[in-house]
Amino acid sequence: MSDSADDSFHPLGPEWEADLEATLDETEYDTELGLAMAEDAMAVTAGELSEETFHERYHEAVLSEFGQDDRPTAEAAEQASQSRVESLTDLDGDVDRRAVLATLGAAGAALGLGNAVGDDRPESTAAQVDEGTETGVQWGMSIDLEICDGCLACMQACQQEHRWDPGMNWMYVMDWESPEADLNTGRGRLVRPCQHCTDAPCEKVCPTTARHTRGSDGLVLTDYDVCIGCRYCQVACPYGVNYFQWNEPYVPLNEIEENHYYDARGRPVSSRAPRGVMSKCTFCPTRQDGSRGQDAVGTTACEDACPPGAIQFGDMNDEESDPQQYLSDIPLARLQERNPDDEQLQAAVAILTGEEEPAESAAEGLTEEEARSLVDDAAGESAATFQLLAEVGTDPNVIYVGNEPGPHAEQVPGPISYEEAGLLDNEMDRLEEGTVRFE
Repeated sequence: MSDSADDSFHPLGPEWEADLEATLDETEYDTELGLAMAEDAMAVTAGELSEETFHERYHEAVLSEFGQDDRPTAEAAEQASQSRVESLTDLDGDVDRRAVLATLGAAGAALGLGNAVGDDRPESTAAQVDEGTETGVQWGMSIDLEICDGCLACMQACQQEHRWDPGMNWMYVMDWESPEADLNTGRGRLVRPCQHCTDAPCEKVCPTTARHTRGSDGLVLTDYDVCIGCRYCQVACPYGVNYFQWNEPYVPLNEIEENHYYDARGRPVSSRAPRGVMSKCTFCPTRQDGSRGQDAVGTTACEDACPPGAIQFGDMNDEESDPQQYLSDIPLARLQERNPDDEQLQAAVAILTGEEEPAESAAEGLTEEEARSLVDDAAGESAATFQLLAEVGTDPNVIYVGNEPGPHAEQVPGPISYEEAGLLDNEMDRLEEGTVRFE
């Protein structure tokens, strides 16, 4: 924990950290443990602390507080997890998923939460234990802040598809202004879903592995059956994207389609969370599994709803995917549009986009290296791309086109209010008190 009241380990600042501390104080779990684990989880992502040291440092405390420690953050935890699966394997080599969930959920049952979904959950037709098999796929997004018009259609579509309660928004569209003290001055916009970090600190602090990275495609998800609602993931998230379901959801489980609640492994990770469970943006995992039709694979509700096409979703490891193609082509095209009289820059862009061969260039035979240098020099902030809070080391899988809000940016009203869009309830005042880099 930070030594000074004026300091904070959390990227959102001391006021946000104080808010989180008050939040943990309202639970039955150890506040100091949650804060300390969150601080050290971020130290792990920043490369300042090893996974093994982190696991060992908190193993006994987590066991004492929760009666288990299934965090997949060290070799010992990985071996324990494999041993648990092997012990629950029947003679035919199949895994009894119910037994696995019963084992993982033991702490929740002991604390009176039990199976948050209830006994009415349907049987899965594709139930299996995720063993972290890597496929090379990493779902992610590019978001073009320069063409986003602030219409909030993405937020509305997310709410309609996932049926979360009003005000527990899984993404935000926020306008901001920065004074001259910041590098990026003037006005801008930020669209903030979950960043689905490659190295997620929220996962590191979860005692039950409810918060996990799906091995098949890198999505950071919450297993509603296993989550015990300790809220440690909320404290460890650098981006402020987690929400706790205090009351029974507005929409009951039996009104949500079966193929939109459980993923291909039979785990409840999509749509609104049950009471006493954490939730956040999921990148529509049941779409990616194909259970909503093959045409939905590689899409999200927010992307589908965005009128100007600011959101591009796809495999970030595939150079031919929509987001990677967008990131490659759009900034260059924008440079051409903004500099119509600069023949040398026009030629440099044409070379990099394959429209011209270097030897055929009208600008004195530019080489490809010279073309790249010209484009880099001209790009400046107008074609900038960034990852949110990249210095934290989480390697988020959302890449933005546009200007990043600086540390002195202040949120200002956008063209359409959340109230006008039907996205406001009594939680919004608290939720808007802090967000990434806004003080």
